[in-house]
Amino acid sequence: MISLNGSSLLSNTGISTSFSQSRRNVPSSPSIVMVAQSNNNPNRKEKKIGAVSSNGSTTSAAVNEIKEIDCKSTIASGGVQDFYGEDQATEDQLVTPWTTSVASGYSLLRDPHHNKGLAFSEKERDAHYLRGLLPPTVVSQDIQVKKMMHNMRQYKVPLQRYMAMMDLQNMNERLFYKVLINNVEELLPVVYTPTVGEACQKYGSIFRRPQGLYISLKEKGKILEVLKNWPEKNIQVIVVTDGERILGLGDLGCQGMGIPVGKLALYTALGGIRPSASLPVTIDVGTNNEALLKDDFYIGLRQKRATGQEYSELLDEFMSAVKQVYGEKVLIQFEDFANHNAFELLAKYRKTHLVFNDDIQGTASVVLAGIVSALKLVGGTLAEHTFLFLGAGEAGTGIAELIALEMSKQTKAPIEETRKKIWLVDSKGLIVKSRKESLQHFKEPWAHDHEPIRNLLDAVKSIKPTVLIGSSGVGQTFTKEVVEAMSSFNEKPVILALSNPTSQSECTAEQAYSWSNGRAIFASGSPFDPVEFNDRVFVSGQANNAYIFPGFGLGLIMSGAIRVHDDMLLAASEALAAEVSQENYDNGLIYPPFSDIRKISAQIAAKVAAKAYELGLATRLPQPLNLVQYAESCMYSPDYRSYR
Repeated sequence: MISLNGSSLLSNTGISTSFSQSRRNVPSSPSIVMVAQSNNNPNRKEKKIGAVSSNGSTTSAAVNEIKEIDCKSTIASGGVQDFYGEDQATEDQLVTPWTTSVASGYSLLRDPHHNKGLAFSEKERDAHYLRGLLPPTVVSQDIQVKKMMHNMRQYKVPLQRYMAMMDLQNMNERLFYKVLINNVEELLPVVYTPTVGEACQKYGSIFRRPQGLYISLKEKGKILEVLKNWPEKNIQVIVVTDGERILGLGDLGCQGMGIPVGKLALYTALGGIRPSASLPVTIDVGTNNEALLKDDFYIGLRQKRATGQEYSELLDEFMSAVKQVYGEKVLIQFEDFANHNAFELLAKYRKTHLVFNDDIQGTASVVLAGIVSALKLVGGTLAEHTFLFLGAGEAGTGIAELIALEMSKQTKAPIEETRKKIWLVDSKGLIVKSRKESLQHFKEPWAHDHEPIRNLLDAVKSIKPTVLIGSSGVGQTFTKEVVEAMSSFNEKPVILALSNPTSQSECTAEQAYSWSNGRAIFASGSPFDPVEFNDRVFVSGQANNAYIFPGFGLGLIMSGAIRVHDDMLLAASEALAAEVSQENYDNGLIYPPFSDIRKISAQIAAKVAAKAYELGLATRLPQPLNLVQYAESCMYSPDYRSYR
């Protein structure tokens, strides 16, 4: 017989199991009990599946006879029966992992998707066999949030806070998102830039529990099966990296997984995408980082990076498998690929998949929004300004192209003309026509007529830009001389130091304000504390991609878009710029506060979705009458659910 007595006890086995409603559409009654057969126990007879009603009796229609089990040779010391023969097995003998298909009681407290900790009500504790497994007090989710933040603030080292947040995510998913949403300005630098960079560098050392899918060269030819191993089937957004260019830190190989995990946490917290609809993926083709290859704690393939055909075939197989498993409308976000792969992958798949490169397109959209906002402070139209970039990689050229597109849209001039207002400096100096034969293809549109210039300072003095943008990944390159030169011919120089993490920023907020005598309009990629200068407090903006990609992704998903169009990026920029208030401008800010990010994301999602419908790329029909309200209604809520 099979009975339920607090936790279910398989007759004569000594093995306890527990039952509750499964989150994958398993009916609450009858519950399913799965008994797996041990591979190494010759006395164990045939496995059977039985159905148990909620009152503990076996249901005659559903029950297959559970044959008698001979347990004579499975008695372990102390009289406890070794039902699966595990105590008798040696390390080279096989045993079968055994589990139930649903969870309650102790298992429920270990399930991050359903665990509520001390917030389980008295009724829930009775219904789900939690009596005695929790202290007697019942506390609200708000008190849990307060406690978590109290504990979080005790940590002085940012990486400790990061690890505490990841532990919380693995223990209580809804509480994790509640804490993050309610304290987004304080915790954004913890779960993402800049702390996530250090986390990736040390990922092997701090690795505790796998998150996401690791697809390596070992899985070549089997990626379709690997994707099917992921427990969630209704995936709407995938963030994928190959770890070759993590922030400004370089090749971190398999340890780049911290980036997709962090990005998808923000997709949920800031854009309302359901956690169960998100999938972090790392493509591991090796690493050229010698320190990691020699590190005992490194978790990836210990080989040099695969390139060429081997690399392309693995990515092709992955992209094909994703479409086959999750369909046409799954959003695939490329993250932190090296320049030579980032542009090629985006160009290759944007016509066949719903793909988005946050480093190229997301960065461009958020920076364009900041520039449009800055015009309210410095005056003039976009076409009346001159732009100079330090850095001509995927971020720099992506931003430059979107500025040129917006300028073309406003002036009706060909984009070839508007590009001439934008200049780029790379490691070899100003990009000019005389260098064209040696340039990478994505730099060629920015090669203008000008004599060669080797360094940034001379380029600033010659070009006389009104806007200086850093995307070089090299810290302290906006020197005092550069900022002073910008200030000599601009009343309000716009200086955007975008490289991440903080250590790689082209200059600090304090340097920008002090060297410009308090006249700079400054924003950065990583956060900086307010700066006091000449009896005035300057609060700098953060050109963080988190302003754009969560709302952008929500807009694509809620409209059922099948492709990403550049006009959607322009729409996202315009929506973000429109959210900057006069009070923000009065404080010198060109971005709105992150405390309003969910409302901002809803506005961005609505504009992106509207553009998808306008371009005929939306498939969810008919179009909702109020897209902002619809976006807000689609957003995931981290509030606890009540259980039957």
